[in-house]
Amino acid sequence: MKVAVIPARYNSTRLPGKPLKLLAGKSIIQCVYEKVQAAGLFQKVIVATDDIRIRDAVLAFGGAVQITSPNHRSGSDRIAEVVADMPADIVVNVQGDEPFITTAALQTLVDQFQNKSVQVASLMHAMQKDFANPNRVKVVCDREGFALYFSRSPIPFHRQQDAIQRYFQHIGVYAYRKPALMKFVQHEPTFLEKTEKLEQLRFLENGTRIKMVQTNYKGFGIDTLEDLKAAEKLLNVLENTTK
Repeated sequence: MKVAVIPARYNSTRLPGKPLKLLAGKSIIQCVYEKVQAAGLFQKVIVATDDIRIRDAVLAFGGAVQITSPNHRSGSDRIAEVVADMPADIVVNVQGDEPFITTAALQTLVDQFQNKSVQVASLMHAMQKDFANPNRVKVVCDREGFALYFSRSPIPFHRQQDAIQRYFQHIGVYAYRKPALMKFVQHEPTFLEKTEKLEQLRFLENGTRIKMVQTNYKGFGIDTLEDLKAAEKLLNVLENTTK
């Protein structure tokens, strides 16, 4: 069984109450939920939250939701609580601030598990600019497409300044085989994870490889009011192009 879980916290540092902010008349969490549900890839879609306001909002639009512990250190830890007793084979983590997630991106991610050696998979896209922005997480991969490292710094470092620069930005949408996820949450946060504030480094530091999938989907995480305004503009453009 394939399950999609959408972790959603109310107390976002830069945009408190983010999941309940409105985007074209709907809460962000509803926009994300409906996108994932419409993909038709999952037997179950559920929001994982530690806040009753988000729970009530999800129930109001007819979604499935589970209240989780407020003490989780990462979205993956929160998701693991939700699926612990669920007969899931593949678990997909779609961030609660990705209202533009596409069916194609999710399908490409799920398809990676046709390879039995893949335990964890995630998405990336080629970057054109803004390489030094620490909020844009970069990833470098080996020849088989497995992540070597994730960083907020520009990686790789181009020693020759005239060399062609090629960077890939990580998109925080993950898929796991359930045993890999449950093993992950048994590990304490690692040195690199705490240094970069990137939970995926806990997988790498403990020897679990992450298969990276290049996609045209560039992600649109909403972290600030400016992001929310930009999302409104993008939504208007998308709606006008489909009329």
